[in-house]
Amino acid sequence: MLKRRILLVVAVVLMCACFMAAVTIHDNANNDVKVSDASITRQLVGNDSTGSVEVIKNLGNPDGKRIAYVVGVHPLENDTHKTFLKIMPTLSDLNHCYDVYVINVSEDFSSYGELLPDDQQGRQTGQDLALKYVYPEIVNGSYELAVDVHAHGGAYGDHNTFVFSPVEGSEGQSLGQNVSASTENISYYNPEFTTSGPYLTVPLNQNGVPAFYFEENSFYSQDIKDLHMLELIKAVDSLKI
Repeated sequence: MLKRRILLVVAVVLMCACFMAAVTIHDNANNDVKVSDASITRQLVGNDSTGSVEVIKNLGNPDGKRIAYVVGVHPLENDTHKTFLKIMPTLSDLNHCYDVYVINVSEDFSSYGELLPDDQQGRQTGQDLALKYVYPEIVNGSYELAVDVHAHGGAYGDHNTFVFSPVEGSEGQSLGQNVSASTENISYYNPEFTTSGPYLTVPLNQNGVPAFYFEENSFYSQDIKDLHMLELIKAVDSLKI
């Protein structure tokens, strides 16, 4: 009788051990973060009824100079934001460390060519979320540079793919010009007016963090967008900051 009880206890223990091992394997199989990417984190910065902001931290070289990218300020331009988020995490051997701030607007929105009635509302909402949640994080975050990723529907004539800083004479302008000079397809062009400047890039430049925009033509093919985005990322990574 005692022997039977002992055998039963041993069987139960073995079953539990096998179950725990299976759970561990299952958890690891569903973990999207590779062991080599353990330093990369994704966390919520802030959220309210209009939307949310999250940040992906430590892409690239964790020991390098820290640079911020921002996507989602204007949700209508989401094709370029998706292009950046597709390419950036795949790159290795980068010189600098990158944090990517992702703005998610709660209103419905589409993309260029499929305009919905509330697209303009989403535009202002994204700008407000940038000022409320992204700006404080970057201005207080020991960043050497911030790059705000945008797109347009052909509103700038012959200027299709370009960088610019809305603050003349700023370090952001100088760094943007350096990026343009080191690329084949990215020019430097300063539009007369930008709606989002006062919500992010202007106050950043005025308070110690160089910042500039990247603008891409939304109607380019995806292959061209990929090429230009890779040019941007590589040029920024080559900056001496």
